[in-house]
Amino acid sequence: MATAAQGPLSLLWGWLWSERFWLPQNVSWADLEGPADGYGYPRGRHILSVFPLAAGIFFVRLLFERFIAKPCALHIGIEDSGPYQAQPNAILEKVFVSITKYPDKKRLEGLSKQLDWNVRKIQCWFRHRRNQDKPPTLTKFCESMWRFTFYLCIFCYGIRFLWSSPWFWDIRQCWHNYPFQPLSSGLYYYYIMELAFYWSLMFSQFTDIKRKDFLIMFVHHLVTIGLISFSYINNMVRAGTLIMCLHDVSDFLLEAAKLANYAKYQRLCDTLFVIFSAVFMVTRLGIYPFWILNTTLFESWEIIGPYASWWLLNGLLLTLQVLHVIWSYLIARIALKALIRGKVSKDDRSDVESSSEEEDVTTCTKSPCDSSSSNGANRVNGHMGGSYWAEE
Repeated sequence: MATAAQGPLSLLWGWLWSERFWLPQNVSWADLEGPADGYGYPRGRHILSVFPLAAGIFFVRLLFERFIAKPCALHIGIEDSGPYQAQPNAILEKVFVSITKYPDKKRLEGLSKQLDWNVRKIQCWFRHRRNQDKPPTLTKFCESMWRFTFYLCIFCYGIRFLWSSPWFWDIRQCWHNYPFQPLSSGLYYYYIMELAFYWSLMFSQFTDIKRKDFLIMFVHHLVTIGLISFSYINNMVRAGTLIMCLHDVSDFLLEAAKLANYAKYQRLCDTLFVIFSAVFMVTRLGIYPFWILNTTLFESWEIIGPYASWWLLNGLLLTLQVLHVIWSYLIARIALKALIRGKVSKDDRSDVESSSEEEDVTTCTKSPCDSSSSNGANRVNGHMGGSYWAEE
C-alpha cells in the first residue's frame, strides 16, 4: 500500500524537478551538489527559510510603524483621526447601505424634498459618509514609510553588493560557466531578503488598507515571488540581482512622493514624483530592455544556449517589459499634468474625496448651500489610474 501511494507522489515530484526543464543539457542536480565556495549552489530547499523570515519582517514592520513611523507622522502634524463623520440620519443611512453610495440627480431631489434639505447638503453627507469607510492619513503614512525604508535600505545594500561583483561591470559574466556559479553569502542574503519581503507584502495585504487594486497587486506580488524563486532555483541569480536592484531604485522614490503627499508638502511631492517618473522611464524603458533583456535573450543564447526554463524565464521578463510600457505611459501622463497644473494627482484607491474637507464641513454644517452649487460638489480631486501610487 505504501509503495503504491508513493508511486504517484514520486512521479509528481520528479516532474516538478525535471532536470530537462530546469537545467541546460548534460547538467544534473547531482552536479550542483558538489563543493563550492560560500553557500554552495542555489537549491529549491533554500527557499523554505523565507517563510520564518517573512514572519519576522512583518513583526519588525509592526514595531516600526508603532514606534517610529507614527511618532514621525504626529510630529509633522498628521492627525491621529479619521475623516469627518457624517451626522446621523436614518433615512440617508438606509439609502447609503441598501441602495446606492452615489445617488443620482433624481434621487437627490427626492431626498431633498423628504428631508427638507438642499441638494448640496445631501451631497456633502454622502461624501462624508463614504469617507468614513476610508482609512485615516496616519495609517497610510505609516504603511508608506515602512515600504520607503525597506526599499531604500535594500537598494543601498544591492548597490553596495553589486559594486564589487564582476557581472555588474561586465554583464556577460552572468553566463560564464553557468550554471556552476557559486552562491556567496552576500548574494544569498540579498535574494532571500527580497523574496521574504514580497511574501510579507502579499500576506499583509489582508490586514493593510483595502484598496481598489487589491487583486491586481496580489497577482503582482505573486508573479514577483514566482520570478525571484524561479531565477534562484535555476541559478540565474546574477541576472536576478541586476533586475531587483533596477526595480528598487524607483520604488523608494515613489514611496517618498506619497509620504510628502500625505504630509501635505505639495511642492516636494510634485518634485519627487517627477524625479520618480524620470527614473522609472530611464530604468524600465532604457536600461531594462537594452541591458537586461539584451543579456538574458541574446548574450545568454550565445554563451549557454536555450533550454526549457530559459524560454519561460525570458517570456516572463518580456511580459514584464510590456507592463513597463503601459505603466510608463500612464505615469508620464500624471507627471505631465503635475508640471502643467503644478499639482500631482491623488491616489484614487483610498484617499479622502473632496479637495477641501474643512470647506465641506463648514458648508454642510454651518452655511446654507445653494442647489446651484451641486455641480461643484460632484467634482473630486484628480486621481491616478490603477496602482501607480503602489509598488508596481
